[in-house]
Amino acid sequence: MDLGLTNKVALVCGSSKGLGKATAKCLAREGACVILCSSNPANLEKAKQDMQEASSAEVTAIIANLSDQEDVSRLIEVLFKRYRHIDILVNNTGGPPPGKFDELSIDDWREAYEAMFISAVMLTKSVLPGMKSQRWGRILNITSIAVKQPVENLILSNSIRAGITGFARTLANEVAPFGITVNNILPGFTRTERLENLAEETAGRKGVSVEEAYQTWIKDIPMNRLGEPEEFGNVVTFLASARASYVTGTSITVDGGWVRSLI
Repeated sequence: MDLGLTNKVALVCGSSKGLGKATAKCLAREGACVILCSSNPANLEKAKQDMQEASSAEVTAIIANLSDQEDVSRLIEVLFKRYRHIDILVNNTGGPPPGKFDELSIDDWREAYEAMFISAVMLTKSVLPGMKSQRWGRILNITSIAVKQPVENLILSNSIRAGITGFARTLANEVAPFGITVNNILPGFTRTERLENLAEETAGRKGVSVEEAYQTWIKDIPMNRLGEPEEFGNVVTFLASARASYVTGTSITVDGGWVRSLI
């Protein structure tokens, strides 16, 4: 199936590793011009090289810390100096630190809010005029299964990603007449560096091995395994495509059946 992504310009945030990198690689494979964004220069350069070796797509890398509003503003400025418009925006940040409510400071809340929520609002606001003008666009938010079924010890993620869901669902109706879709993709337990860190934290907190921590999650997944980043990236790529033109305002789980809700 031709997804209609050839030469579409896609900004994928948090794309030096994990789900963001997998998403960017899938988009590049389909012929999109991909802009990578991360605060880690070494990882970002490696991701760029990996993608250039795997496809003939144009790949650009821009260093930016999405928890810093000035850095987000600079990213936007650099983007529009190099490109006339952005066709596809994938809002994504690394997950905030784990912890229970009493263990987290106001600064922890503020930093997570600015990195996850405010950056998504700023970037969305910057790309919408061009999308409206051309009457085509895709805004995709990588959130978490936590917005449908909160995950233990992740109160920051559970709270702020739920806010992004409300933002996206409301925006979807406002921009639908312009041919712009807005969707959320909810990853479940997927084999990434983030999950490795959570497994180590869980193991230390509960006094079990890292493997036992993984098994605690896997036993609740009907597919009886962790997800792979590319499986997630493929879903995001479809939603970014011309073929998903009538899908908007949704929150789609990619979790092997972990979420038990009906909708």
